[in-house]
Amino acid sequence: MSKNDTRLDDWAISKIEANFNDDVCLLIGHNALNLETDMSVRSFSYYIPATNKANGLARTFIINSRGYDLFPMSWERIELMADVKDYNTTCLAKGEILWARSEEDRQRFISLQERLQANLKNPAHMLERAKSWFNTVKEIYQDTLFEEKLYKVRENAGHICDLLAIAVAFTNGSYFPHGQTSQLQMLSDMKKLPKDFLKLYRGIMMEEAPDTQKRLCHEIIKNTNIFLDSFIIKEKPSEPDFSELAVWYQELCYTWQRVYHWCDAADPINAYLWCCMLQSEVEEWGLMFGIDDVDILSAFKENDLAGFRKRAEGVELTFRQAIERSGVILDEYATMEDFLAAN
Repeated sequence: MSKNDTRLDDWAISKIEANFNDDVCLLIGHNALNLETDMSVRSFSYYIPATNKANGLARTFIINSRGYDLFPMSWERIELMADVKDYNTTCLAKGEILWARSEEDRQRFISLQERLQANLKNPAHMLERAKSWFNTVKEIYQDTLFEEKLYKVRENAGHICDLLAIAVAFTNGSYFPHGQTSQLQMLSDMKKLPKDFLKLYRGIMMEEAPDTQKRLCHEIIKNTNIFLDSFIIKEKPSEPDFSELAVWYQELCYTWQRVYHWCDAADPINAYLWCCMLQSEVEEWGLMFGIDDVDILSAFKENDLAGFRKRAEGVELTFRQAIERSGVILDEYATMEDFLAAN
C-alpha cells in the first residue's frame, strides 16, 4: 500500500454510506500511533456512533501482517478526552475527520479538540489530572510490592513509568501524541522534570533484578510526588480557633494517659498500639494549628519505654503550651469535688 493509497478509507466510507448513513456521526482517522514506516499511510481509526445499529460497522482484520481495527468511540468518551480524563488523549488531539454525517457533527468534534487545547493550557486543571494519574501509580505500586512473578513486576514497572511520564507531561501542558513511543525523547525536551526522572525511567526499564526494579520504582514515585507537590499553591491559612484545639485536647488527653500507663506497666505492645492512634491525631491537629513538634513514635524502643514516655510527654506539653499561649483556658479540674462545686 503506497502512502497515497486511500482505498481503506474509501472502503469504510462506502460501507457507512451504503448501510449506516444515519447511524454514524463521524469516521475518524488517527495515524499518530502507527510505526514510523506506516506514518504516511492513510487509514481509518474509529467512528462515533449515532445509534446502536452502528455496532455492525465494527470490524478487525489483517492485511499484509498489519492489523486493523474499525471500532466505535462514544461522544462521552471523546468528551473525557477533551477534559484530559482518558488515557488516549492523542485519539482526539490528532484525530482527522474522514467522513461526517452532518456539519453539526463535524463542528462538535472540532469544538472538543479546541476544548482539549484550552485544558492543556490550564495549569490548575492539568495538575489535577497529573495527580489523578499519580494516584493510579500508587495503587499499581502497592500491588507490585507483593508481586512475586517476574513478568508481572516488569509489566507493572512499565505501567508506572508510562503513567508517571504522562503526569509529568501534563504539568508541562503537554501529552504524548505517539502514546508510549519515544517518551524519553519527548521528556528530555520538557522544561520541568522530577529529580533524576530520565535516569530512573531508563534504569527501571533496563533493570533485570525484580527487587531492584521495585526499589527504583519507589524512588521515581517519591521524586514525582515531591515534584507535583511543588506546583501546589498553598493558601495562607485562616487564623485557627484554639478553642477547638482545647476541646480536642480535653478529649484526647486520656489517650496520652493510656500510653503512659502501658509504658509504666512495661507493656510495649499496648503502648505502641495506643500511640499509633495518638500519633495520627497529633499529626493532623498539629498541622492545622502550626505545631511542628508531633513526632512520638520515632522514639519507640521496646527496651526503653521510659524514653518513649518522655517523648510523648514532650509532645503533650507542646500542645498544652500552644493552647495557653493563645489565651484559651482549658476546662480542667484537679478533683471531682472541684468539678461538682464549679458545675
